[in-house]
Amino acid sequence: MLEVIDKGTAQPSHPVPLLFVHGAWHAAWCWDEHFLDFFAARGYRAVAPSFRGHGNSPTPKRLRDCSFADYLDDVVSVARSLPTPPVLVGHSMGGVIVQKYLETTDAPAAVLMASMPPQGYLRSGLRWLRRHPVHFAKLTVTGRSLAYVSTPELARERFFCAHTPEPLVRRYAARLQEESARSGLDGLVTLPKPDRVRAPLLVLGADEDGAVTRDEVAATARAYRTEPEFFAGMGHDMMLEPGWRAVAERVDGWLGARGL
Repeated sequence: MLEVIDKGTAQPSHPVPLLFVHGAWHAAWCWDEHFLDFFAARGYRAVAPSFRGHGNSPTPKRLRDCSFADYLDDVVSVARSLPTPPVLVGHSMGGVIVQKYLETTDAPAAVLMASMPPQGYLRSGLRWLRRHPVHFAKLTVTGRSLAYVSTPELARERFFCAHTPEPLVRRYAARLQEESARSGLDGLVTLPKPDRVRAPLLVLGADEDGAVTRDEVAATARAYRTEPEFFAGMGHDMMLEPGWRAVAERVDGWLGARGL
């Protein structure tokens, strides 16, 4: 059984549940810090699973071998347990899983937050190689990447902006966990197919994102025939940054305008 944090009850004003999908090195806790309570208080049912091998979710095989297909199966299983098809909100790698989900499954809408683009991880990997060649070489050989994102300095570089208070960075860096080596390979070869997606998408990015560039967020928006929206003074972890409420309010407003 997957760990699923489930808050709130769907109200007539918001009858469709929200399914929040986390990114690499994270788990459901990243949504539970702020977003789940925010949306529950606004009359939504807000649900956040942890992928297998993440948070308190068990995995039947080694974490390093877990694939995008495994993570997609996790999202499908939780979505099917809900009374109606949910709106999906995906962050970073979770945004790619949401895109893959939408290729074959109808959804009322979806939100991509600092999502990896349909073009995959190649440019991100090359940036990592240029910034930290020794780190990149070690993680390539060992398949273990946590040490290279989880110190306060490296977590700030990748996930938070320069102005995020140090105690917050240290707190969240300590909660990061190892990620699947297989998922990194899938990010290069198991790419989304935007032409198969029919759901309306809201594409959001952060101006001080150390993981996904503005150009990549814009490429995602173009692929889904929409315009990107960016938040100033914010890093990659848009749901954890001090300005998280502005992001949540934008998502709430966008969904409310669609009767969701």
